[in-house]
Amino acid sequence: MFDSFSAETLARAQFAFTVSFHIIFPAFTIGLASWLAVLNALWLRTRDEAYLTLFEHWKKIFAVAFGMGVVSGIVMSYQFGTNWSVFSDKAGSVMGPLLAYEVLSAFFLEAGFLGIMLFGRSRVGDGLHMFATAMVAVGTLMSAFWILSANSWMQTPQGHGINEVGQFVPVDWWAIVFNPSFPYRLVHMVMAAYLTTAFVVGAVSALHLLRDRSNPMARRGFSMAMWMAVIVTPLQILAGDMHGLNTLEHQPVKVMAMEGHFQSHPEGAPLYLFGLPDQENQRLVYAVGIPKLSSLILKHDLNAPLDGLDTVPREDQPPVAIVFWAFRIMVALGFAMLGLGLWALLRRVQGRLYDCGALHRTALVLGPSGFVAVLAGWVTTEVGRQPFTVYGLLRTADSLAPVAAPAVAASLLAFIAVYFFVFGAGTFYILRLMNRLPGAADSGDEGPTRAAGITPASQLRPDAFVPGE
Repeated sequence: MFDSFSAETLARAQFAFTVSFHIIFPAFTIGLASWLAVLNALWLRTRDEAYLTLFEHWKKIFAVAFGMGVVSGIVMSYQFGTNWSVFSDKAGSVMGPLLAYEVLSAFFLEAGFLGIMLFGRSRVGDGLHMFATAMVAVGTLMSAFWILSANSWMQTPQGHGINEVGQFVPVDWWAIVFNPSFPYRLVHMVMAAYLTTAFVVGAVSALHLLRDRSNPMARRGFSMAMWMAVIVTPLQILAGDMHGLNTLEHQPVKVMAMEGHFQSHPEGAPLYLFGLPDQENQRLVYAVGIPKLSSLILKHDLNAPLDGLDTVPREDQPPVAIVFWAFRIMVALGFAMLGLGLWALLRRVQGRLYDCGALHRTALVLGPSGFVAVLAGWVTTEVGRQPFTVYGLLRTADSLAPVAAPAVAASLLAFIAVYFFVFGAGTFYILRLMNRLPGAADSGDEGPTRAAGITPASQLRPDAFVPGE
């Protein structure tokens, strides 16, 4: 089955497969942790049972997603010592500390307070429970900080030196951590995580509104999700535009692939909406574009010249078709999210936010859109960096361990089988939890009143209230 593929291609496919599974869980839990903190704070401030019910419902989903994210992340780290041991040897002095900081600060913070958040409300009091919930949210953001810093250094490396045996050594940690693309990449990813969570919450709430439009938890969840959509999506589009300008400055070849510019345009480059990249013949077939719009977006000048891939050696070009289409999928989903947010805002103004079935069905369909957009953006970023692991300095072919293709193929098949079984089961369980109405009784689960330390009236003994006590 994999006989015609090289060890490098299989190793890249294996890492792409595992990182694609992994990234969807942090993309969800980063936003969900912050939303849980908001729900808990609103419950403490208002004592509105709807907030507590939503918190108790979504914290179970968070716990399962968090666990799957941890497991899938551990698997990825082992590949640095197996398939990519040469990369680890050459870049380990920079990458190792950054990844260690993520574990020592962010993961320990999350794991240390997670148990209190999940089980400690009736044991530690409201104040400490709120602090623990906030620390879990802060921990997820810190985790994103360090992981994005490490990845951004691979995209725009600086602050390092190279010793006599070709290893990257840290010279200026401030420059390494806050490398040129890091601030843009961090903001873009964190807002993507918030939007991913918002659209999942919106889809689940829409599902329950389609079943019962009067349900207070579904109404509250849908309203909060749509506020997030209409406020954050425009900011995300703006952040994406700024990130694109930064990429043009530091990784112009990636932008050429994203735009499908095989040829240079000395007097204004078109924005190609669609087309079929033909990298063999260096052309975009069946191109549909808007004249000079790409120059206006990227250079703020209709007539600004833009270089094309004809200025780049073939061996230094990324796979254009993958980057071209992944970028368009991400952008299209971003505008679809904006459209849903504006539609919801219109219905809110009209007083029809909770009784517009078409809006709810659209929100349900767009529920997975955040995950797809995150994956498409990640593909754009990582494939667009090729053929380098450390951009411009270390080629992917030179980062590979001396492994045989059959061995990599066997481990890839094992990953596929195990991942689809383990994470398929976990995802199925999460979907079952989402399908359940918030506040519905679970056998063996603590409901909102029990979690708050209140015994339900139905479980009180007949003599529980004694006159005079």
